[in-house]
Amino acid sequence: MGEPAGISAEITLKAWRDHRHQLPPFFVIDDHERLKNISDILGWKIDISVINNPLEIFDCFLESLPVLPLGERVISALAQPNPVNGKAIICSIDKAVTLALSGKVGAIVTNPIQKSALYDTGFAFPGHTEYLAHLANTPSKPIMMLASDNLKVVAITRHVSVLDAVNLLSQELIIETAETTFSSLKKEFGINKPRMAIAGLNPHAGETGTMGKEEQTIIEPAIKILQAMGYNVRGPLPADSLFHPAARERYDATLCMYHDQALIPIKTLDFYSAANVTLGLPFIRTSPDHGTALDIAGTGTAKETSLVSALKLARQMAETRARIFGENKSL
Repeated sequence: MGEPAGISAEITLKAWRDHRHQLPPFFVIDDHERLKNISDILGWKIDISVINNPLEIFDCFLESLPVLPLGERVISALAQPNPVNGKAIICSIDKAVTLALSGKVGAIVTNPIQKSALYDTGFAFPGHTEYLAHLANTPSKPIMMLASDNLKVVAITRHVSVLDAVNLLSQELIIETAETTFSSLKKEFGINKPRMAIAGLNPHAGETGTMGKEEQTIIEPAIKILQAMGYNVRGPLPADSLFHPAARERYDATLCMYHDQALIPIKTLDFYSAANVTLGLPFIRTSPDHGTALDIAGTGTAKETSLVSALKLARQMAETRARIFGENKSL
């Protein structure tokens, strides 16, 4: 469901209305009356079918948007997050994870949440990613990748200050992130021999220590260990020359040291079509690469393209994972 005060309902309705013939069948875990109300307010008059289990979507998907009821009422005050909805937002995530872990759905696509609103309800996680990892009880730290047709980027540190990002960097964190990324590129993106570029932290990748020592003391040693383990990695490379067309042809994914180093290039190249992927979970999870956009909620102007990309990518990853696991049970 995502944050009900934001654009989640709008982009979900648009994705079904305008793209359903090109999308995998999906259903929404939401308050169906809320969705119907927003559809009517926007003048779209979209038919909605209430379902009791996921298998029912195959009978109705092309004619109506399937909705699995939350069992919680949602206060539909667009552009105004209401802490009362916190329980329903968490319930939507919990139900999705339960269905994914039981194998009843092929993937989860999450709409954006307003984390600050959830914090008021006692939500103790930095965001979706960490909460999903908690529910799945994963032993390793989950990883955020943004993916599009032009680029795949992974941020080693995410939603922390730049100062904290530098302090958090370690050889162990770089190696763990790279290993999880390589595994996903093989199992969920179908890339048999992945190539990875690893960015430096400092300008010019430190320029032999004259502009910073982190490349020499942290990043280079981690890269040497990864290469000794058999991974195809190159770096540390200057971030300012990593993302032009010719450079992008040399690798399948880029490992970046902090949030903006990863997200600025992909949002510049594919702002409306990139999708967020969480690596390292026992199920597939994608999401749009944008926030709740409270400022335009209810105007009918929100673009659904990133959600459409997330839905398509979820199908692609699910099909690749099923094919590869079917071919090699030892995975």
